[in-house]
Amino acid sequence: MTGFDLTALLAARGGERYDLHARHLNHQLPRMLHTIGFDKVYERAEGAYFWDADGQDYLDMLAGFGVMGLGRHHPVVRKALHDVLDAQLADLTRFDCQPLPGLLAEKLLACAPHLDRVFFGNSGTEAVETALKFARYATGRPRILYCTHAFHGLTTGSLSVNGEDGFRDGFAPLLPDTAIGMGDLDALARELKRGDVAGFVVEPIQGKGVHPAPPGFLRAAQELLHRHKALLIADEVQTGLGRTGDFFAYQHEDGVEPDLVCVAKALSGGYVPVGATLGKDWIFKKVYSSMDRVLVHSASFGANAQAMAAGLAVLSVMEDEQIVAGARHTGELLRSRLAALVDTYELLHDVRGRGLMIGIEFGRPTSLGLRSRWTMLQAARKGLFAQMVVVPLLQRHRILTQVSGDHLEVIKLIPPLIIGEREVDRFVEAFTAVMDDAHQGGGLMWDFGRTLVKAHLGRRE
Repeated sequence: MTGFDLTALLAARGGERYDLHARHLNHQLPRMLHTIGFDKVYERAEGAYFWDADGQDYLDMLAGFGVMGLGRHHPVVRKALHDVLDAQLADLTRFDCQPLPGLLAEKLLACAPHLDRVFFGNSGTEAVETALKFARYATGRPRILYCTHAFHGLTTGSLSVNGEDGFRDGFAPLLPDTAIGMGDLDALARELKRGDVAGFVVEPIQGKGVHPAPPGFLRAAQELLHRHKALLIADEVQTGLGRTGDFFAYQHEDGVEPDLVCVAKALSGGYVPVGATLGKDWIFKKVYSSMDRVLVHSASFGANAQAMAAGLAVLSVMEDEQIVAGARHTGELLRSRLAALVDTYELLHDVRGRGLMIGIEFGRPTSLGLRSRWTMLQAARKGLFAQMVVVPLLQRHRILTQVSGDHLEVIKLIPPLIIGEREVDRFVEAFTAVMDDAHQGGGLMWDFGRTLVKAHLGRRE
């Protein structure tokens, strides 16, 4: 019997968490958290809530960047993982066919009946990498089109289709891919005429800024792509599994049937990393064209029993608890209540999104006093006002949110899909209080704004 005791280790050294990160991991993470006052110590979590050592609850409107679709520690997912560990399966032998991957693939494909096969990896970026490789091989063409401001992951292949320069800078050379504007069919047609495009990868709703594809764009893009023998790749890593009020976000538009679909995040149940690339039979049969090519694309931990069990449990819960319909109803309630505030607050310019993926955008006010303060923040760094809203939501109202992207005055709400009217009430009341404070033109929010300005104007390390 080993002497390892995880509970004792955490009790003895859990308090060192921020120091350990500063010494051994990304040292900028604790620095950033200290600067904005997010250096909390959460003791436990369940559903849509965290609790600190004093027993105070915090509402999670971030869901681990969308991973916690069912909230934290769902009992059905927990039981499935206990069951699969207790079963002591002969997992990852690499030279057999275990039942769980086939069963999960069957359940996923039932939600996208025009697709035929699945490759399981370990993350969203791997799912995208798989789609890029498969599209290139199946079409025999080298180039992938993507949208400006897109986010598809940070490994080298997916970084090549990342529409934000801040992520790409310093990592060249990348793959020879080309960006077009979201909704720009003329640019898509122009690039396709060159004859070297394998496919077009697109988020049905962009995570950065929460920008839905314009109505009709995905279907028109699909028709253009197929006319030029190229593929439509839907990145549903964040939007999939009910997030937008449909199982997949592309299903919001009639007639859209992507050739490849990437999913991850919520499929994990918040426990075991997993990614999946769903695709048409002919694409898979081209890639795996002979027994010699049986391992031409694989992942050491792909389709492991724990990930497959978690995924099966997630899909079961989604069906039993009507998660997709709930996300549609609660999302519309939350979006409509926030949208009703746009005419009340001059700093609040737009509320958009679908289901439980909502963007709250701020903009230049009209009154002189607020305009001068806004200009001060913008001169230092765009995005600071949104951060000024996020911080009091956490510090004063114990609600965790995020700024939607670098240099964006947008807050993104992607809470667990299990939230209901109680959580909507709590968020809207807190957000209203924060906006009231901001529009008073003084107080703690603008004091914190000046602190942020100093922090961003100070020397970088």
